[in-house]
Amino acid sequence: MWLNPEEVLLKNALKLWVTEKSNDFFILQRRRGHGDSGGKFTGLLVGALDTVLDSNARVTPFRILLQVPGSQVSWTIACGAAVEDMNRHWDWLVQNLLHSLSVFENKEDVASFVKGKVKGLIAEEVRGKQAAQEEDPEKFREVLLKFELRFGLPSSEKLVTTYSCCCWKGRVPRHGWLYLSINHMAFYSFLLGKEVKFVIPWVELTRLEQVSTGLMTDMVRVTTRRRQRDFSMFLSLDEAFGVMGQLADIALRRLLDSGGLELDQVLQQSSNITKRVLEEQALRAYVLALFRLPRAECLQEVALCSVWTPHARCHTAGTLYTTDSYLCFASREEGHCSLLIPLSEVISIEKAESTSLLPNPVIVSVRSKKAFQLIELQDRDSLVDSLMSRLRALQWKHSMFHSKKSLTMEQVKERLWDDHFSAYGRGVHMFRTEKIQKLVAMGIPESLRGELWMTFSDSSSELASHPDYYSGLVTESIGHSSLATEEIERDLHRSLPDHPAFQNVTGIAALRRVLTAYAHRNPKIGYCQSMNILASVLLLYTKEEEAFWLLVAVCERMLPDYFNRRVIGAQVDQSVFEELIQERLPELAEHIPDLSPLSSLSLSWFLTLFLSVLPFRSAVCVVDCFFFHGIKAIFQLGLAVLDANAAALCASADDGQALMILTGFLDHVKYDENPSPPAPHPPSSPRGEEECSTTVELHTLITDLIIDSYEKFGDLTVRQLERLRCRHRIQVLQAHEDITKENALRVVTPDVSLSPENLADVYDLFKTEHFINLYWGDGSTTVALQHHDPGQPYVEQYRVDRAQFKSLYVLLVPWLCGLHTDTVAHRTFTLLDQDKDLLITFRKFAGWLDTLYCEELNEKIRLLYRLHIPPALTESEDDSPPLKSPLLSTTRPLHIEMPNAPVCVHVEEEIRDYQEQLKQMLKDLAQEKNVEKPLPLMNQREFIQFCKTLYSMFHGNPDENELFQAIATVTSLVLQIGEVGHRSRSEVSSEGGAGDEDHREGGQEDHPVFSTKEGDGERQEGTRKSSERSESSSEWTVSYAQILASLLTEQQLVNFFEKPLDLSAKVAVAKVKQYHERAGLLMLQQGTS
Repeated sequence: MWLNPEEVLLKNALKLWVTEKSNDFFILQRRRGHGDSGGKFTGLLVGALDTVLDSNARVTPFRILLQVPGSQVSWTIACGAAVEDMNRHWDWLVQNLLHSLSVFENKEDVASFVKGKVKGLIAEEVRGKQAAQEEDPEKFREVLLKFELRFGLPSSEKLVTTYSCCCWKGRVPRHGWLYLSINHMAFYSFLLGKEVKFVIPWVELTRLEQVSTGLMTDMVRVTTRRRQRDFSMFLSLDEAFGVMGQLADIALRRLLDSGGLELDQVLQQSSNITKRVLEEQALRAYVLALFRLPRAECLQEVALCSVWTPHARCHTAGTLYTTDSYLCFASREEGHCSLLIPLSEVISIEKAESTSLLPNPVIVSVRSKKAFQLIELQDRDSLVDSLMSRLRALQWKHSMFHSKKSLTMEQVKERLWDDHFSAYGRGVHMFRTEKIQKLVAMGIPESLRGELWMTFSDSSSELASHPDYYSGLVTESIGHSSLATEEIERDLHRSLPDHPAFQNVTGIAALRRVLTAYAHRNPKIGYCQSMNILASVLLLYTKEEEAFWLLVAVCERMLPDYFNRRVIGAQVDQSVFEELIQERLPELAEHIPDLSPLSSLSLSWFLTLFLSVLPFRSAVCVVDCFFFHGIKAIFQLGLAVLDANAAALCASADDGQALMILTGFLDHVKYDENPSPPAPHPPSSPRGEEECSTTVELHTLITDLIIDSYEKFGDLTVRQLERLRCRHRIQVLQAHEDITKENALRVVTPDVSLSPENLADVYDLFKTEHFINLYWGDGSTTVALQHHDPGQPYVEQYRVDRAQFKSLYVLLVPWLCGLHTDTVAHRTFTLLDQDKDLLITFRKFAGWLDTLYCEELNEKIRLLYRLHIPPALTESEDDSPPLKSPLLSTTRPLHIEMPNAPVCVHVEEEIRDYQEQLKQMLKDLAQEKNVEKPLPLMNQREFIQFCKTLYSMFHGNPDENELFQAIATVTSLVLQIGEVGHRSRSEVSSEGGAGDEDHREGGQEDHPVFSTKEGDGERQEGTRKSSERSESSSEWTVSYAQILASLLTEQQLVNFFEKPLDLSAKVAVAKVKQYHERAGLLMLQQGTS
């Protein structure tokens, strides 16, 4: 076992130890006298010394020392009593540490590195002996505290497990701890005074793989869009790699997809995810895939046992898996023998008397008057009690499988199947052995095909458990119109158009009912292309209701995630297929480096189970194999097709020729009507021999092709395929994310002037903010934000709410307003939320940033103006506490030194001085850019808020004093303009009477300063919108044009708003701060709630 490194001054004190193995850094030693057959005296002497010198009177006979070249000091790092254990420790050191130690220049660093690594191994061994669930709360709390302190993530970021490992930077390893949580993987290392730490969200993972390099034989490589990192020296690399793959898969399913991928209920709540749960879910997924069980099934018990197999006349050892509704048995060698027994078919489960030959036997009796014997069951009593309680609670109805009598077709095959039924059983609970595999490869007889499809897929049990369910769906779906029903109607006559069964009204009506009923049952899937072809074939061999349940089995269990909006499942399997080609057909992969054309062609193989590419009779044989072996059969057959054409494909000149080769080959795969070998034909002439040879070369029998696929690629296992699927699903989902980003940027780019790099970075920040709320939200997240919907337009797939927008506002806005920032952010969100759904899309967000960073001065002022009028500014809005005492007062205007004269006369004279200048400015602005829509007028309260925002923006600026003086001058001028306009309207109103609407509404425009075209339009719009707030005849108002013209008179203000702004620098800072600032805000909100 590993030991905490203990210093040893003399490596061979008193010659008590003998060196067995050594290298530059490690020594494996044996205690002298131990294992020596002839050294009896030496052994007795050393034993006596051990008794005297060691307080425990025991010394382990083997140990491993760490030695540093040139040093007299060594450290004991492992000891043991068995040479096998020590050799295993020695091999681990040589394989994982020896090569990497050579890169250290300072030998003292070698000792520190190895001692740290050994301590990590000890801690991991201790943790590995405990249950995966936190059985040691104190220790787990300590690890969790370190995780939170080191990375600053909120407490809601659930830690799943940790591993001791090394992260490589170039050729130098850094030993540390890898923390795996529900949303992130994080690494921390503190070595030789240098701290290294980083956090990688699972959603940024694009590839996760095990690789081998020159220095290390086994490493885990984690690739994101920005960089790749290598981890090695795990105590259990396979376990760590499996957990990482599961967590990445769960996070991507949960965060990047909206209902397209099914996720187990227990994994949908992140608080439920622990290491033990992940192990249980991995085993459950394997069992469901191996036996093609419904996804709703929960794994209950797993027990080693042996089952009596009559055909072999012996007990077959394997594993018993029990679920809610099934007993499943699989032999130790996958595919050798399996057994599926639905509980609905079980009559009794009895414990028999235990003997030496039959220890702990259990007898399972089923309705078909058969019994199955299981022996060597551990915890037999508790297992039987659990099964019996579920059996009693299960609501099942008596339903026997009715098999049709054989017709006179394919008598040889039917006779073989009859023999098999008598030896192995018939129905769902028949033994499934290698012999049945051979029968399926030959092709199921026409008379038994429908029954066996129902049996292999266990659709029989579904049909028996849901009487009248299909007829009810058909009734409910009558008269319902949807996109799915429209697509079904369009494709009805394209389903096997050459087959007589679908050239009449009866066949088309049955197909319509099956497809419509399924679309009604599962609106998530609805209807997808290729379902019509599959349903047509099912209807040819089964009754209508049976065809429906077979379609359910295929779409929901046997081809999961295939039939959705983005056919994710099919794309994942295409990616898996490419890897299998590289692994199993290396010569072909070498000649065709780009396998994407082959992958595109094979997509239809998987979606339609070869029905669209093979002749009908041949394709049905493939469907036979699919119902027996699941998707594994399609992978095997696809590899066999490529293998049969490997030479021609390697010699092909381009992709087009390669596609023609495969298409031609598949077109000539024939079905052999006669199972017996054909009789040889007598030779007639050389030309006849040539024609015969050509015919043989052009035609391949489907049975030969299937048998060839089993012989060459039958070693593929369900476990291997599920692991590959998990890994490639990450890449496929991330590829979809890249496409979403590219299209979102393509749509937004024409509308903004931001650089492509900045726009891409802003999109990443926007998307990350969406995810942060999903990581650590308090559960109050709106339904619209819980997932992104791939069905939405690209720029609307990710949206942020008010709190998220405020976080991004603080990170990216060029002018913060101090304590007034939150108020301005709140108004900005309200202004951008034009459709009132309390969400902001990326298009609106990018347009807002573009105005701040790229637009001209007048557009920036227009945006500020709009932030201080309805709807952004509401009547009920409260001022923030620091601003309760306004900086500007309407009763006490700013003081500006003037000549001694009456105030009113002086104001009017000053306004006349500005008249010509302002009119000219407004004309120039109108010529430069036409205003899209007149803006409402701003009343006195709104103008005060506008001034507060400007003062807050200038606070802390290097030119703060000059800007304050400039805005004071502009504010005084605008207040005076508004006061004169207010007085003019009041005078006109008093002279013209209350009924003179023209004078009342036009009073301000009659003044020469307000007689502008834009002001006229804005006044009319503003009068209409502000009618509910106050009477127009007595309201103090100014227009956007007046404020803009006044601001243009002060060069300091013009310079401030026209100063170039660096969005790149803001984005760079935001990337660093976004996580921790948002995490701190969420923690504060959770603490006060």
